[in-house]
Amino acid sequence: MTREALRELLLAVRQGSCTPEAALAQLAGLPAEPLVGDDGQPFATLDHGRALRQGFPEVVYGASKTPEQVAAIVGRLYAHHPNLLVTRASEAAYQAVQALAPEARWDATSRLLFIRRDTTRHGIGRIVVVCAGTTDLPVAREALLTCEVMGNETTLVADVGVAGLHRLLGHLETLRQARVIVCVAGMEAALASVVGGLVAVPVIAVPTSVGYGTALGGLAALLGMLNSCAPNVTVVNIDNGFGAGYVAALINRQPGIRESTG
Repeated sequence: MTREALRELLLAVRQGSCTPEAALAQLAGLPAEPLVGDDGQPFATLDHGRALRQGFPEVVYGASKTPEQVAAIVGRLYAHHPNLLVTRASEAAYQAVQALAPEARWDATSRLLFIRRDTTRHGIGRIVVVCAGTTDLPVAREALLTCEVMGNETTLVADVGVAGLHRLLGHLETLRQARVIVCVAGMEAALASVVGGLVAVPVIAVPTSVGYGTALGGLAALLGMLNSCAPNVTVVNIDNGFGAGYVAALINRQPGIRESTG
């Protein structure tokens, strides 16, 4: 349940168009709902109150869950929320969910499964997602789609790594019009510092596991970003495009942050 839905419910009770008993029935699933499998064993406890606390419903981590488990979880969340996200979802999970929710979509590149029935824009400005190389696109698209489903206007700037710096500089105006930037890079991950030095807005850096042996599965990129000399750069975990997109969406909802640096 969203804040707006709860406010409408409370107003309906005050105005007499909804009985307290009916309101209690709608709130019965808050804040948690256990789910039990066919074997009688519990496998999930849904947090229906998360949208009230954080502004967006509980996001499902799809990896290691069976398609049936994903579908059961999404089916219950779907009854309460117009927009949903499942990260690291398989195509089989998507097919199981789509049988319950025809609006469901699956992005094969990012493996993000999403439902977007509400297209209301909640963000104040534009979020720009920048990635260093084509191989960083799965993580970049995870961030991009997360921002979009959470109600933000977005732009993707792809394949502009520092090995060809002129490619990035060709998008300088786009970067400076952003309210928040998500910067995705592997290898040595120098792109985050360069982007951070060009703008006066928060830059959320995402290290990826792209690179040769000494990249150490993204650890080199993570350390490089953590040691950025640009003070407006902050860092999330390796390959965590979802986390970066979520934080960017929350920042973009906040008033008082300058909308353009151009």
